[in-house]
Amino acid sequence: MVLSLKLPAMVEMVTEKKKKKKHNIVVDWLVYIALRILVQILYLFDVETNLRTARFLGRLLWKYYHRGRQRAMDNLRASFPEKDEQWLRKTGEQSFEHIVMLAVDVLFTPRLVKKNNWLNYSRYKNTEQVKWMMKEGKGLLMVTGHYGNFEIIGYLMGLFGFNIYSIARPLDNKFINNYLYGVRKRAGQKILDKKGASQQMGELVSSGATLCFIADQDAGKKGIFVDFFGRKASTYKSIGLLAITNNLPIVVGYGRRIEGRFFFEMGVTRIIMPAEWADKEDQLKWITAEYTKAIETFVREEPSQYWWLHRRWKHRPKEETRTLNAER
Repeated sequence: MVLSLKLPAMVEMVTEKKKKKKHNIVVDWLVYIALRILVQILYLFDVETNLRTARFLGRLLWKYYHRGRQRAMDNLRASFPEKDEQWLRKTGEQSFEHIVMLAVDVLFTPRLVKKNNWLNYSRYKNTEQVKWMMKEGKGLLMVTGHYGNFEIIGYLMGLFGFNIYSIARPLDNKFINNYLYGVRKRAGQKILDKKGASQQMGELVSSGATLCFIADQDAGKKGIFVDFFGRKASTYKSIGLLAITNNLPIVVGYGRRIEGRFFFEMGVTRIIMPAEWADKEDQLKWITAEYTKAIETFVREEPSQYWWLHRRWKHRPKEETRTLNAER
């Protein structure tokens, strides 16, 4: 799927420029070689064995990554105030397990999932209408969150031959980036780098392509604030603006791991049609709130697969900040 996207004339995505650390090409190459060796070692074992190892590593991460654990617990407490501490800790720990398991998924998906056996690794819920919408070739936006295995959605759609693009931020290590991109592209998945993607998105949807977004990242001070688990969360405007400008439906879906195995349910929670926002006073805010609510819906069904360590609520609305300052 995708990371956050930009539209050229839309100011909400104007980010602060940060000085990038200059990469040591020799170090990057050595890290890449180490990764390739690790991958070959992992391939000596079956995927389920590797997933068990990943769960163990996830528990270690939960135990020793104190700052991430605290952030996850804070987010869980605020999102599920009715739950006890035991449930919160268990859910948080399982969330860390799923993050590490995703790394195994990414490495094994091209090796295992093929055109002749995809049903051995996936099942589908409420996807039939979306399939025909994509086949019509009129353009479509797909959104999901950092949940379950969001990577396999784009992979499977590419495998089936759909005209779908996943927009992703390139990794800093160009050797690892080229390796992972190459693996995905060989299976038919189309990857569009986040940098410069804004100039191509309009052309792609006009040609009937489907664009995929991960839509649950903090958008900073310039984002639009909508409810997410009972709190205002800064959300990028680009998806809503792209939908309004091009009159495009928005599909909200997920890739959920089943029973801790290398098996996934692809589901659609919501299809937002252009006719639904036609009479809304603030179309952009309504669309953004609607797909964010749909993401919350599938996360609530299995909260342990969400990335709770995310700084999703990092930035606060101006009115909330003013109130806090006044109280002080």
